[in-house]
Amino acid sequence: MQVIMSERVPIKIWSDDPEASAVQQLKNVASLPFIFKHVAAMPDVHWGMGATVGSVIATQGAVIPAAVGVDIGCGMSAWHTGLRAMELQRVEHLRTAIESAIPVGFNMRTKPLPGAVAWNGWTNGGPADLGRQHKALHQLGTLGGGNHFIELCEDEAGFAWVMLHSGSRGIGKQWADIYLKAAKEQCARHFVTLPDPDLAYLAEGTEDFKNYIKAVSWCQDYAKLNRFLMVMEVQQVLEGLGFVFDALHEDGNFIDCHHNYVTRENHFGQNVWLTRKGATSARLGQRGIIPGSMGTRSYIVEGLGNPQSFQSCSHGAGRKMGRNQAKKTFDMDDFAKQTVGVDCRKDEGVLDEIPGAYKSIDKVMEDQKDLVRPIHTLKQFICIKG
Repeated sequence: MQVIMSERVPIKIWSDDPEASAVQQLKNVASLPFIFKHVAAMPDVHWGMGATVGSVIATQGAVIPAAVGVDIGCGMSAWHTGLRAMELQRVEHLRTAIESAIPVGFNMRTKPLPGAVAWNGWTNGGPADLGRQHKALHQLGTLGGGNHFIELCEDEAGFAWVMLHSGSRGIGKQWADIYLKAAKEQCARHFVTLPDPDLAYLAEGTEDFKNYIKAVSWCQDYAKLNRFLMVMEVQQVLEGLGFVFDALHEDGNFIDCHHNYVTRENHFGQNVWLTRKGATSARLGQRGIIPGSMGTRSYIVEGLGNPQSFQSCSHGAGRKMGRNQAKKTFDMDDFAKQTVGVDCRKDEGVLDEIPGAYKSIDKVMEDQKDLVRPIHTLKQFICIKG
């Protein structure tokens, strides 16, 4: 971990080679008057809109919507199936069976899942607009695109895991955009000068702040349910193939964690608003999920509760090049070589997700050995992208 000084508070970075643009963004955040103690940057830190992906920001009296991001509640789920990975690897067309069960990309469900219809979130702070509610209902249990994925993995003992990455779909982005705009308007009304307009904030005590916190909380619950419903859909696919396993149990064989969110926590003896943008909670003994790129390894970890990171760790390997650069740098031969042994789409539509576009997960894990302890190492044999 290295410390970089800024105008107001220090920046603590768990990386020895952060990109210059990310360091500047971290300094921009650290200059804001409501930042508490220091800004923490995880080893997968890289440039993002307003605030870096891979940053942990403690604030008092305000929150920054762009520091949460537009995919509110985005995160990971992992299910230890108890099945032997070798058994699943023998099943032909398993990837296509899962793809048939779970819409990906921009696709929605033509008929909502029973678990989506029964969710009490629709009457507990959900979107009042019927059009938005209809779309949100039909997007529950769907993957989305970009870097979202569903994987079947084998751990070090030969057991199969289902691991997936997704968030709050369209409704999360809609609410994020609403409050990004509201924050900019609020700062403009009070003639606030910012180092970056995307660092506009909402002051605690205002109506916009209250409504944003309520929206974020709702989106986080929506995103968690979205992931759980997809895991259940994979479970049903496997049941249809004759496999038998224990039920999902969150304190046992199922883990879920957000990595784009804001929540109320206590750090260094003070109550703060803690924003994790591309970062995962890593309280002492808390289980978490740190995925590598497709074609590499992922980790199930236990948090070490390091106070200097605000009890946080990385959310993955982190990109080292943008999507356009990846497409210019690599071709499909490179993609095929880097995903040997993984049953996945191998076409131009996923070239920007090539493992070479991401940082080394081994380096990321080495850089945060004082933040988490690996308890399982996973290697994917099926990967589904949107």
